[in-house]
Amino acid sequence: MGRFPPSDAVDAFDDGHGHDGHDSHDDHDLMARGLTEMLETIGAHTGAVYRLSPDGQVLELRVMLGLPREFVQPWERVSRSAPVPVADALRERRLVWVGSARDMVRCYPSIAVALPYDYSLAALPLSTSAGDWGAMFIVWSGSYPPPPAHMRDRLTAAADTLARRLETVTAGGPSLERGTGSLDAARADPAVALGAMVARLPEGLCTLDVNGRVTYVSPKGSALLGESPLRLIGARPWVVLPWLDDPVYEDHYRRAMISQRPSSFVALRPPDRWLAFDLYPSISGITARITPAPAEAQAVPAATQPIDVALPARAGAIYHILHLASTLTQAAGVQDVLDLVADQIMPAFGAQAVALLTAEDGRVRVVGHRGFPPHIIEQYGRLSQTAPTPSVRAMVTGVPNFFESHEALYRVYPMAVAPDDGMAAWALMPLIASGRPIGTCVLAFREPHRFTIEERAVLTSLGGLIAQALERARLYDAKVELAHGLQQALLPHALPHVPGLAAAARYLPGTEGMDIGGDFYDVIRLPGDAAAAVIGDVQGHNVTAAALMGQLRTAVRAYAAAGADPGEVMTRTNQLLTDLDPGLFASCAYVHLDLRLRVARLARAGHPEPLVRHPDGRVEVIHVPGGLLLGVDHEAEFPCTEIALEAGSLLSLYTDGLIEVPGLDLDDGLAALGAELGRSGDLPLTELADILMGGARGANRRSDDVALLLLRLTAEPAS
Repeated sequence: MGRFPPSDAVDAFDDGHGHDGHDSHDDHDLMARGLTEMLETIGAHTGAVYRLSPDGQVLELRVMLGLPREFVQPWERVSRSAPVPVADALRERRLVWVGSARDMVRCYPSIAVALPYDYSLAALPLSTSAGDWGAMFIVWSGSYPPPPAHMRDRLTAAADTLARRLETVTAGGPSLERGTGSLDAARADPAVALGAMVARLPEGLCTLDVNGRVTYVSPKGSALLGESPLRLIGARPWVVLPWLDDPVYEDHYRRAMISQRPSSFVALRPPDRWLAFDLYPSISGITARITPAPAEAQAVPAATQPIDVALPARAGAIYHILHLASTLTQAAGVQDVLDLVADQIMPAFGAQAVALLTAEDGRVRVVGHRGFPPHIIEQYGRLSQTAPTPSVRAMVTGVPNFFESHEALYRVYPMAVAPDDGMAAWALMPLIASGRPIGTCVLAFREPHRFTIEERAVLTSLGGLIAQALERARLYDAKVELAHGLQQALLPHALPHVPGLAAAARYLPGTEGMDIGGDFYDVIRLPGDAAAAVIGDVQGHNVTAAALMGQLRTAVRAYAAAGADPGEVMTRTNQLLTDLDPGLFASCAYVHLDLRLRVARLARAGHPEPLVRHPDGRVEVIHVPGGLLLGVDHEAEFPCTEIALEAGSLLSLYTDGLIEVPGLDLDDGLAALGAELGRSGDLPLTELADILMGGARGANRRSDDVALLLLRLTAEPAS
């Protein structure tokens, strides 16, 4: 870990200038100058300012210093709800600190995939009492621990200053190119760059600006590269020199710029000359030293490309696709795919609408959409697979279509009816999974949009990623629907009416996996003035667990109806499960109630112990010998415990999901349940059940499902 940069310099961000009366260009220059001073004085090498869109839903990159725009291309526009640092900082109105590459992997894995380098990042909201205006981030090279309190206060104060500046702006600032142009022009002056370079390094030298373009190359450097300075100046080396056109070499440049640490590599200049490149970065660009490579570096020759082989994609595009692929791996169901495309991918390309179309039974089906008016979605839904429309043709042929304007659309489809979707440009990517087209992804733009070659390549690749995610999601949704149907069919639709006994039950699925599980419960009316109740938890959260749950519930009901006592019910059910050998275990608690004598007899198999609330409000745990889980040992025995009850006594049976609270011991969770039962136990059972389930219902994430069964003895049943 490095030491955090000096903290007393953050105040320099507030330069004391007034803000009233600035037009948008002046305000933009003030932000750029202030950000530059802030970066230099606190030791950061990169910073960016995002402005909140007029509708308050998208953060748009306005000022970027220290790195080229393409490095953050996937995040030029991000949804306010996106899981990225600037969006989190704005939503939660707090400083977000990512102190290392490891922290980035843990907190923001999709960013870590796209920018796998060593750096620290701070994101801050740009908010005032009048509202939210945007967000910013700052980057340091290397890893740092979280900043101390006084440093956090100064960073926050600096962000507040910028937020007040944004508050005074009534019109949007100029584009990113305009905002960085004046600074880049100064940095790109060949005389200044050459003077700084020569002061650091001799021989075979060249300098690159923050955008990767050559600003100076020495005579020896151009001789070693085998290219005229006239062609090198202003160009990216990996573009003008075919033998450097490999993402591996560009990645060294990206790594040096982001980590602000020297980097080096060896490359083969055809036909047989090896060159060593040493990169020395700063916030203004890179100085590269070029020398003949030593003999030992020449041991592994590089494979040369045939002339007719397509050049590899740029590293930036590759990382962009990796970021999007990582994002889509988070999708479980079809709605998740749509949300990720709409909230993260759509803003990254500046699109305003998206529709996911699939083919089913010769018709087009809209499986998800965002931003299109309802009548357009209805039109899509009425299309057949033979309709001569761009979206259907992309689906049938598997060929992407890009229309930069209405005119471009009419050139390809002269008979097309002018779309009334309010859009002016469209990208139609075929969704191809397992080698066959399954649908089309339509991205639409309100203004004419020029699709660059790289953007077309990324969008085309993205269509394949969306198709694979959509196929997985549709399979997942089908399995979930099947499992939910199975589970709902196996759980009791209503508890039976038993004279002398009131009952209420609740069930909540877990939020992870398929949102189903093996928790089950039942109330069984028995001959005479008797009843039985059972609750259990089958291991797993899938169709197998749900099916096994149904088998166990049916078995318990059959053994109970046959007159078996609680211990025998557990023993027979255990033998059945071990004979079935499903590879799963289950916990279970069974209660036999004699409602005339008010006696309960209980047995359990590895299940949480029941609670009883007495009429006077006392709550105690019923200590029942546990026994092994069902399915572990065919010969296991399950002792029976008998307790006396009174009219008004309340039995609480539950699964462990109800008392499992993150950061809390199970005993503490049980104590909390008992305390709530004592306070609210006189309420009607339906209200009490809702209160007891309140904590689990309000949890954002539940790793386990939850079942609760409440039984209250009422007046003595009639004979």
